[in-house]
Amino acid sequence: MVNNGQGFTYLGALIIVVILSISLTAASKYWSTVVQREREKELIFRGDKIRRAIESYYKSAPAGRISAYPRSLQSLIKDERYLAIRKHIRKIYLDPMTEDGKWAFVRNSKGGIKGVFSRSKKKPIKAGNFPSEYFDFEKAKTYGDWKFVFLPGT
Repeated sequence: MVNNGQGFTYLGALIIVVILSISLTAASKYWSTVVQREREKELIFRGDKIRRAIESYYKSAPAGRISAYPRSLQSLIKDERYLAIRKHIRKIYLDPMTEDGKWAFVRNSKGGIKGVFSRSKKKPIKAGNFPSEYFDFEKAKTYGDWKFVFLPGT
C-alpha cells in the first residue's frame, strides 16, 4: 500500500473550510451591525422629518383657526385647510425598522397626531450622540422608545 499524501491534503482542505466558515460568520455579524446602524440613522432622519412636518402643520393654522395637530399623516402631504393645497412634507417616510414600514402614533386627547415612533421592539445599538432635541433617546430600551414628538413651545 502506497501513501501519496491524500490524507494530509484532506486534512488541509478541512482546516481551510473551517477557517473560511469562521471568517464568514464574523463578517456576517459585522455586516448585520453595519446595516442596523444605517437603519438607525435612517430612523432618526425620517422620524425627524415627520416631526418637523407636524410642527409646520401645527404652526401654519389658517387665520382665525386654532392650531391643531393633523388627524393623519396624509394631511402633511395635502393640507386641505387652505384653498390652495399646502404640503408640509414631500412624502410619508416609512419606518425603516419594521417590515411593513408602518409607524405607531403619539396622539393628543382630540386624536391629533403629535408624533411618531417605531413599532420595533429591537434594542438600539446607538446609545449616545443624538441630536439635542432627542437627548432622551439615550435611555431607550427599544426603538419604540425613540419618540419623534412635536410639543408647542419647544
